[in-house]
Amino acid sequence: MEAVWFAIVSAMLGIYVVLDGFDFGAGILHRLVARTDEERRTVLSAIGPVWDGNEVWLLAAGGVLFMAFPRVYSASFSGFYLALMIVLWLLIMRGVAIESRSLQENPLWREFWDMVFTLASALLAVVLGAALGNVVRGVPVDASGSFAIPLFTNFKLGVEPGILDWYTTLVGVFTLCVLAGHGAVFLVWKTTGPVQARSRTWARWAWLTVLPLWALVTLATYWNQPEIFSNLLARPWSLCFVALMLAGLLGVFWFSKRQRELAAFLSSCAFLLGLMAATMAGNYPFWLRSTLDSAHSLTATNSASTSYALQAGIVWWTVGITLAGGYFAYIFHSFRGKVDPGAAGYGH
Repeated sequence: MEAVWFAIVSAMLGIYVVLDGFDFGAGILHRLVARTDEERRTVLSAIGPVWDGNEVWLLAAGGVLFMAFPRVYSASFSGFYLALMIVLWLLIMRGVAIESRSLQENPLWREFWDMVFTLASALLAVVLGAALGNVVRGVPVDASGSFAIPLFTNFKLGVEPGILDWYTTLVGVFTLCVLAGHGAVFLVWKTTGPVQARSRTWARWAWLTVLPLWALVTLATYWNQPEIFSNLLARPWSLCFVALMLAGLLGVFWFSKRQRELAAFLSSCAFLLGLMAATMAGNYPFWLRSTLDSAHSLTATNSASTSYALQAGIVWWTVGITLAGGYFAYIFHSFRGKVDPGAAGYGH
């Protein structure tokens, strides 16, 4: 049952990356693909009906983590307190920027909030990517099952690293480029005219940048944590995630070249899901590896709730995820099709 819940939490985090990822990507490229106020409203209208709902997946994943693996939840939220506060404030500023930029027609006012939206989106991509890097690299969990970690130290790997070092920063930059490309293919699918043309150009350059960064991150991960690759080879079923990742990456280029917009976006989704799934499958059973002593690591086994809680939780989680999935399917179906540049948009 612990393995099932590990997979559930990992899947919810993967869904969050895919859904909120194109929001972040649209924000990162907001000032690059849209130059006039009408064009920027078009970008915001493309994500307007869904951006706040997409963020709920992060909260839901946190809630499920608390129920299934309370020791991991408590250690993470105390050890990563500073980083989580940064994420919280960036999420707040991003939402405020989306909702506030059109409250006044003053160009300076709108330019300010557009800049806040872009910077918050870019920094969120880097910080969340660095968070994944910390899960892979490990943190200084002690015998009590807790840890304290500064934002950065000397940017070197070691037994007591900072949240940001050369490896986690590299993963953060890689995440920035991936989500920029993900958001670009989303905008190509959802928009028309100059915004779509610029998004197509930025999508090509973003994904071309992803290729060498992906190879570099893979090599750095193998050098830093080779056990992940050993685990993937030892579990043949997990190679399906690697295949999904590779097929998604190939599909982005293949379908983009043929201007099959939805297929290119779905390929981008497949790449992200495959990447997250392969990473978590290779990392299993570890949630938080200890850089001090592997015996102190928090795993799916030693940090799980009681068997009764996990069995009862699966029933209610199934009900909740069915309702949430149905709601999201309805929302995306209701707002299907291209964004109308002449429309007032989603209140933005």
